[in-house]
Amino acid sequence: MTDHATSAENACCRDFSRSRMSRRSLLQGAAALGGSMAVTQMFGDAMMQATFAGTSGGNTMVVISLRGGIDGLGLVVPHGDPSYYTARPTTAVPAASLICKDSMFGLHPAMAPLAPLWQSGELAAIQATGLAVPNRSHFSAIEAVEDADPGSAIRSGWINRMIGLGSGHGTLDAVQLGMNFPSTALTGSNPVLATQDLDGLLVPGLEDRPAQRYQSLQTAWAAAQGPLANGAREAVTISRGPGQKLKAMPATGATYPTVWNATPFAQPLKNAAKLIRADIGTDVIAIDAGNWDLHTGYGTISWGTMQSNISGFAQSLAAFMDDLGALRSRVTVVTISEFGRRIAENGSRGFDHGWGNMMLVAGAGVKGGAYHGRWPGLGSGSLVDSDLQVTTDYRNVLGEIVAKRFPDRSVPALFPGLAIEPVGVMA
Repeated sequence: MTDHATSAENACCRDFSRSRMSRRSLLQGAAALGGSMAVTQMFGDAMMQATFAGTSGGNTMVVISLRGGIDGLGLVVPHGDPSYYTARPTTAVPAASLICKDSMFGLHPAMAPLAPLWQSGELAAIQATGLAVPNRSHFSAIEAVEDADPGSAIRSGWINRMIGLGSGHGTLDAVQLGMNFPSTALTGSNPVLATQDLDGLLVPGLEDRPAQRYQSLQTAWAAAQGPLANGAREAVTISRGPGQKLKAMPATGATYPTVWNATPFAQPLKNAAKLIRADIGTDVIAIDAGNWDLHTGYGTISWGTMQSNISGFAQSLAAFMDDLGALRSRVTVVTISEFGRRIAENGSRGFDHGWGNMMLVAGAGVKGGAYHGRWPGLGSGSLVDSDLQVTTDYRNVLGEIVAKRFPDRSVPALFPGLAIEPVGVMA
């Protein structure tokens, strides 16, 4: 291990592998959802509150959190910087194996399913992105990334603030897919929904006489007061409306990968495509997928967890984009992660926590087929504490997407105090 692989960091990573959400964040989620925690036990797996008020025909942002700190240098490879190969004698991706290359960067070969998007100008990468100040703790770094409001004492995630800046506020404005609790990004005063699967939007017991079942529930809770009653009425409202619509939607015939390494990405993305096709006013879909905390088991381009994770991610995202069809004109995908990895291999031929990272942007409005951002270099004089320097605040990438795809939302209000510097990744 390198000098940053302290016992505290190792303990943090062991905790991360056991649980992908801190106790603090879980309690925040419970508080945000109020009585719906109790409603979950009664009406299924979906947590929800407030009112459904969807607006059809709008744009959707899909935010994929590559949680654990993905090695951005291993996915968007700086083959034109000789220090990359010096620092990674056993794990570097050979330049000859890269795809979508220019003179400085190329993509890991396991990204091949997404090469058509690159070639059609629908996929781009931004290098040297991240937090303005290094933070190598999984939990505090991801909370900082998802709060996106440094110095504020208000527990309000950036996605929650974003939907609050819109004209209509409903539970399905922001949806967390793949887990039954909201991440920090969705925590706040505005209503959100988190569900493992879209089937969780239906109350149970509808197999026989659904109309009578709904009427009974409505009658039972009509005069009740308090958060439990509010949550119960909301569960019924969602089930009768969007839940039933989603259930009745025919399958598209799209083929998603079923291999083990793709499932964590494929299942929530398949649900995301269905939610977008339903056109019920969802602005943001959040997905947490994969375990990218690769201190060990990193591997090469032919074996190991890194290439397996990238392959599963790329196959799933390609299937999702194909599934959308013409709706791709309304959907923009962006990836985030809490931090990058160290430039140099550790003693286990993996990578410890670092600073600078990369982001991917795909879909509608993207200036694709290009690498964006200012590359600081990997030479010793360019590094910060032996880490890749951040030259693009990740909020500027998110802010540019919001400004272009959701022009009714104020980026300065969304990211208070941000020195806005356009990245040029969106048309």
